[in-house]
Amino acid sequence: MLLVISALKGFTIEAADGPLGTADDFLFDDSAWRVRWLVVGTGGWLSHRQVLVHPSAIGVADIDRSQLPVNLTKKQVEESPEVLQGEVLTQATEDRLFGYYGWDSAGYAEPYEPPLGAMATPFSSPPYLGFNALIGSDIIISDGDVADPTKRSVDDVTGFHVHASDGPIGHVENFIVDSDTWRIQYLIVATRNWWPGQHVLIAPEAVVAIKSLDRVVEIDVTRKQVKASPPWDPLALMKQADFRSLRAHYGWPMTNY
Repeated sequence: MLLVISALKGFTIEAADGPLGTADDFLFDDSAWRVRWLVVGTGGWLSHRQVLVHPSAIGVADIDRSQLPVNLTKKQVEESPEVLQGEVLTQATEDRLFGYYGWDSAGYAEPYEPPLGAMATPFSSPPYLGFNALIGSDIIISDGDVADPTKRSVDDVTGFHVHASDGPIGHVENFIVDSDTWRIQYLIVATRNWWPGQHVLIAPEAVVAIKSLDRVVEIDVTRKQVKASPPWDPLALMKQADFRSLRAHYGWPMTNY
């Protein structure tokens, strides 16, 4: 199922024995373009720490109820290794989480069978939530480990300027994710300062660099290619044929949904 990732922000995270909190952010690996962690905001419960859930523990999104079920209990989460608010995610921290939960650090387990009543829907853009405000945080390095520069926050990258090979085209406004595999399939780019009123989809295969200090995503396509690409309406249903046409236009590899 393809989803606009901002539509999942604020979803209630339902553990086996009750709600954990809400979906606050998603951390992804920009080398594999795969969501690595769901960041759960727990409100007053466990407020001093971040709660990170690996996608292999996430069930099928219930769009109607705005819920994401997870194959965990509240006690498991409460007794999990602490990740302090603002702490940079390091490999040592990830290894502790993988070891505690028994998750596979090398790959992703098959999604668990969702509880009765969980609903899946085909990809459609509504609700399209548009630009997200950036969230800043202090950086803490612990255990003498080195932060992994390929781990990025969806919130942080939202708003980065997008530069084609011959000039800027707009900014990152959102992401489209496959919730079965948690791979990011497209960046949604708003082009209003260059091509007013338009949104375009850019596949991760086109990204050649993400420059955090400059807040820039560089891509290896031209402005002419972008303007000639198949149109995309963020409020319309997009069919498989539309994705095939888009990928054929740019020469990107075909994918199955």
